[in-house]
Amino acid sequence: MPDFRSQALPLLRQNPPRLLRTLTLAALLAVTLAACSRSGEAPKAAAQAEVGYVVVKAQRQAVTTELPGRTSAYLAADIRPQVGGIIQKRLFKEGAKVKAGQPLYQIDPASYQAAYDSAKASLLKAEATLASSRLKAQRYAELNKIDAVSKQDNDDAQSTLRQNQADVEVQKAAVQTAAINLQYTKILSPISGRIEKSSVTPGALVTASQTTALTTVQQIDPIYVDVTQSTVDLLRLRRELASGQIRKSGENAAQVKILLEDGSAYDRTGRLEFTGLSVDTGTGMITLRAVVPNPDGVLLPGAYVRAVLEEGVDEHALLVPQKAVSRDQTGAATALVLGANGKVEQRLVTVARAVGNSWWISKGLKEGDKLIVDGLQKVRTGDTPRAIDITDSLKKDLASEAAAAAADPSLGGDADNADTDAGNNAASPATTGATTTDNAAGAKSK
Repeated sequence: MPDFRSQALPLLRQNPPRLLRTLTLAALLAVTLAACSRSGEAPKAAAQAEVGYVVVKAQRQAVTTELPGRTSAYLAADIRPQVGGIIQKRLFKEGAKVKAGQPLYQIDPASYQAAYDSAKASLLKAEATLASSRLKAQRYAELNKIDAVSKQDNDDAQSTLRQNQADVEVQKAAVQTAAINLQYTKILSPISGRIEKSSVTPGALVTASQTTALTTVQQIDPIYVDVTQSTVDLLRLRRELASGQIRKSGENAAQVKILLEDGSAYDRTGRLEFTGLSVDTGTGMITLRAVVPNPDGVLLPGAYVRAVLEEGVDEHALLVPQKAVSRDQTGAATALVLGANGKVEQRLVTVARAVGNSWWISKGLKEGDKLIVDGLQKVRTGDTPRAIDITDSLKKDLASEAAAAAADPSLGGDADNADTDAGNNAASPATTGATTTDNAAGAKSK
């Protein structure tokens, strides 16, 4: 076989440009033939994306508002002495339940007993003087009829009788005052309830109407829950009721459910008793007061709670899974639905509020829409995916999640931040989903 290099070298020395052009044309010809052979093969079809959807259905939903509040005693009485003296005895156990009229303290009654006895003696003296003056007045009245005494003497006798009668009444009042003061030496509970610790001990000197209370008695069954609501929310509710968007829920409109500080639900329902008549100029809020049964003493005065008020009922509420709603780059809430021709459409939606693990949609969707829940990252607007109805299975999953949250309140998160957490949960996953969808769409277009 001839040596190619031995033959090419003389040619390269004789005409180098010609040889380079020949080699280049040969290489291009080889590439073209390879491309033509591959072009004869049929291109592979892209796999059809699969998504899961639910059918949007209207349902009856109570319109509730969750408001922060504080508990306060239904009745509260600061115990102060009405007379001064030395505390002899404390007649109750701190923290125990007391009844109205039960003795709490005993003040030294010696001086008040003496004052009472003196007042009674003065009354007896006044009554004796009255009896003598009454007899004299009667005799002078008879003698005056036969002119046996002068008219002046008779008038003086009658006047003395009336003065002595007045003196008796004065002494009766003095006896009554002394008896009241003597009774005040035994300090009684004005109401029934639970009594707090005592601020004084036996031997302490107390004075009438002092500023420092000896102790406090509070009735906490039932108990008040005072909450505040903004006038903006109140006006919105009134507009919705007036327009017929929601309707009053009848007797249940006044019911109030309580969430404790740890997020758990209180097992008794209260009722709304009072709505404030004036707006706080500093905060723009009005005060609502609810009365809640508290037989076990679970709620204590001053505790922070959240009250859930049922304000009305929407007969055509649209609730959708939270994972079906995402956010675009501008922060607007969006959802993907399947159109009549099976193609993916994007809708701008308005989220009214969170209801458990669902969003309450007020605008953008209608009953019967096929809302994409699973596979959002696999499709984009205009695609025709293979759609699977997962309405029933999703209902079972949501029901099991709700049951688990009810069994373990800690799974539901902090009740204080329920609204904030719902908003954050909506923004974060939705934004991530939107970003992923956009990236998938870009990759597909490439």
